[in-house]
Amino acid sequence: MKRALAVLTGGAVLTLLLEATDAEYPLAAVTAGSVFALLAVLGFSWVDGQPAQRRRRFAVGYVAVMLPLGFLVFGAADAGVGATLLLMVLVSQSVLLLPLPAAALVAAVLPLVHLGMTWGDGLRNGLGILAAAAFTAVVTELLKREQQARAELDEANRQLRGYAAQAEELATTQERNRVARDIHDGLGHHLTVVAMQVQAARAVLATDPSRADAVLAKAQQQSTEALAEVRRSVAALRGPRATPPLADGLAALAADTSAAGVPTDVHVEGSVRTLPADAEECLYRVAQEGLTNVRKHAAASRARVVLDYRDTAAVRLEVCDDGRGLPSQAADGGGFGLVGLRERAARLGGRVTLDREPAGGTTLRVEVPG
Repeated sequence: MKRALAVLTGGAVLTLLLEATDAEYPLAAVTAGSVFALLAVLGFSWVDGQPAQRRRRFAVGYVAVMLPLGFLVFGAADAGVGATLLLMVLVSQSVLLLPLPAAALVAAVLPLVHLGMTWGDGLRNGLGILAAAAFTAVVTELLKREQQARAELDEANRQLRGYAAQAEELATTQERNRVARDIHDGLGHHLTVVAMQVQAARAVLATDPSRADAVLAKAQQQSTEALAEVRRSVAALRGPRATPPLADGLAALAADTSAAGVPTDVHVEGSVRTLPADAEECLYRVAQEGLTNVRKHAAASRARVVLDYRDTAAVRLEVCDDGRGLPSQAADGGGFGLVGLRERAARLGGRVTLDREPAGGTTLRVEVPG
């Protein structure tokens, strides 16, 4: 917009120079027109670049100086086209610098340049310059609003790009956390069993080689299952995968725990119903983490997994043991496994609790809608 006005000002001055040869006071017309043009380019740019709180005050002063100077140019140039164009430049600048009512007032004042003419000529020429000023003001206001709309659109696009980057970062973080949970809950479970079985095999290797071989065979089986878990996780990253029924998965976990030396039973209460895949995955992972902790930390003689369908709006799973229990502060904190379980349940609108039983032992409980 500034460049367009500068070009228009240059064209107006050039026209004024060509017309000055026929003016009554050519030197005065050229001098006044040159000063007007210089102020219209440099003065306008300076005022427009002022801070918002100072810009309005300087804009009023600028227009107050340029308006009488424009009248002087118009009179010295004998109402030529170049002088008229310079006045139109002032109208356009007024729209850009001042509120629209003030700019309209500037445009309404311009017909007064014809006061020295006869009544008929003054009225005819005054209406002409008023029409030109009104047209200039309207076009400038439309261009001003179009520029503001473009600026707002650019800002909106910039914000959208920022929001998209944040959403991408959040999605990446969520996926990273999901993978971490799967590794901890799946691979970590199998490796814990393998480690315990290898430890048991080493303890009896010298005295009972056949028993050690049997334990190592189970460790080998667990390592095979761990590799299968890794493959399932990789497949899950590429797309959805089929999972075995929840009851079968819980029975396999209980069998692993029983084989590791902690007899474990699975009880299903209520009528079994189909659950969303996310809900079944959450329940399975809670049971897996709970039984892993039973083997690693509880020193329990028995454990039990309860899958309860009796609530029609939710499903509850409990992992109970009769071991040493846990410190009271552990229920509020926990390691990464418990944090991961709570994240899983929270995403589904459920919750996970870890309680120390009065008679000894621990109960890990999860409840999810389904």
